[in-house]
Amino acid sequence: MLRRTLLTGAAATAAAGLAGPALAGPALAQPSAARVLRFVPQSDLTVLDPVFTTAYITRYHAMMIYDQLYGLDSKLRPQPQMVEGHVVEQDGLSWRFTLREGLRFHDGEPVRGRDCIASIRRWAQRDALGQALMARVAEMAAPEDRVFTIRLNKRFGPMLETLAKVGPSALFVMPERIASVDANTQIRETIGSGPFRFKADERIVGARVVYERNPDYKPREGGTTDWGAGPKQVFFDRVEWAVMPDPATAAAALQNGEVDWWENPPNDLLPLLRRSRDVMMKRSNPLGTFGTGIFNTLHPPFDKPAVRRAILRAMSQADYMTATAGADPSLWKAGIGVFTPGTPLANEAALEAITGPRDIERSRRELREAGYNGETVVVMSPSDQPTLTALGEVGQDLLKRLGMKVDFRVSDWGTLVQRRSSKEPPEKGGWSMFHTTWNGIDGINPGVMTYLRANGQSAWFGWPDVPKLEALRLSWFDAPDLAAQQKIAAEIQQVVLDEAPYLPLGQYFASTAWRKTITEPISEIISFWGVKRA
Repeated sequence: MLRRTLLTGAAATAAAGLAGPALAGPALAQPSAARVLRFVPQSDLTVLDPVFTTAYITRYHAMMIYDQLYGLDSKLRPQPQMVEGHVVEQDGLSWRFTLREGLRFHDGEPVRGRDCIASIRRWAQRDALGQALMARVAEMAAPEDRVFTIRLNKRFGPMLETLAKVGPSALFVMPERIASVDANTQIRETIGSGPFRFKADERIVGARVVYERNPDYKPREGGTTDWGAGPKQVFFDRVEWAVMPDPATAAAALQNGEVDWWENPPNDLLPLLRRSRDVMMKRSNPLGTFGTGIFNTLHPPFDKPAVRRAILRAMSQADYMTATAGADPSLWKAGIGVFTPGTPLANEAALEAITGPRDIERSRRELREAGYNGETVVVMSPSDQPTLTALGEVGQDLLKRLGMKVDFRVSDWGTLVQRRSSKEPPEKGGWSMFHTTWNGIDGINPGVMTYLRANGQSAWFGWPDVPKLEALRLSWFDAPDLAAQQKIAAEIQQVVLDEAPYLPLGQYFASTAWRKTITEPISEIISFWGVKRA
């Protein structure tokens, strides 16, 4: 209540005309123009390589400057995007893809089949779904400039869904010379074939990111724009991201017309924005967003499954979601498991680990019996994303109440994203735990759930090594029908809630807000095509 009151009061004061000094500076230095779209993102852009990180802010950046072979529509169906069409032969073992004519990179070079192959290979080095595909690839080749082929040694059902993957890490096509860089090294050039070009010379870290329309981009002909599918038509010459970590400042800027679109206003400020006649809002994602607590399983104490399990059985999803989304129960759900609620694989297997009664004294005893020896736990939390800040506060409070020694490290999100890649022990610059969120679309099945990978050093950050979970995840790709997939999903949930490679923290619903001067944006995937000045 105190946070809500302070934020609302600060925003109202700023909107009354006292926000000028806070908004002045490079982020809003460009003059107002009908051909410029100003956007307030969730955080600053600190990593440019969409393969190197799963940060959503980098995915938004990549969707502007790169293009995808297939685009995912609002019904989660892959549609041809860069690809003109494909042919499948030999009972699903041979795939031949033909690119559209006229595709060119920003440096003028045509997009060729070998660029696609190199991009798939690099992306698959770090992406769980890509790794599953490559495990079945016998050969990839580019027999012609506009053609590439994939020959499999075993059928792979979700081929097109894989090439259309939009959840981080999404699959984007880069020039072969750039895609040849090892996936564990960040690329230095930002050249794609997408509808926008990145203006590196105008980037101001912590303040502004700028893109300009690519005049050579040829949208796909026919159909309508639907999420990542259909023609990507651009109606602005420039898109400027104005980085505003303070929610009150962003709210005032939107109300005053200094920005056009705010990605993720906190729920605390929604009543204030609703009172503005010039602001529109909607839920940004019908599948919601869910939180996760990520353990570093390489080092004590979270290398012990029993320690992680004790914390899972002590935590309250309602506590996490109330802190994140507010007291209104229509804005969040507790008592959920591994998969996104309302989707085919969501189930109730072993949910008593989450919904059962909580007893902090019992959990303290279980933690000691599990082998916790008083190690200091380094919990990372960002200061510039209110939702993640709230999750971090609840998490570190839980650990302290359980009797753990907590070193709470607060930084901006970009710094956290860079530090989480360290495998060093916590006392040598590493970490023990952090909290993050995922769009509901990224929790619908094991193929797209990056954080569900449990193959040790090759897994996502936290690097859990749970052979049974990894075997179940891989078996999902061979399931012959939905019933078989659902059976595997229930078994996966049982293992997750027993081994606790991460904490499922519940589901909440966020909103996005924009000025009436622009048409409704495509917020489900945060894209900047199809948006125009009303």
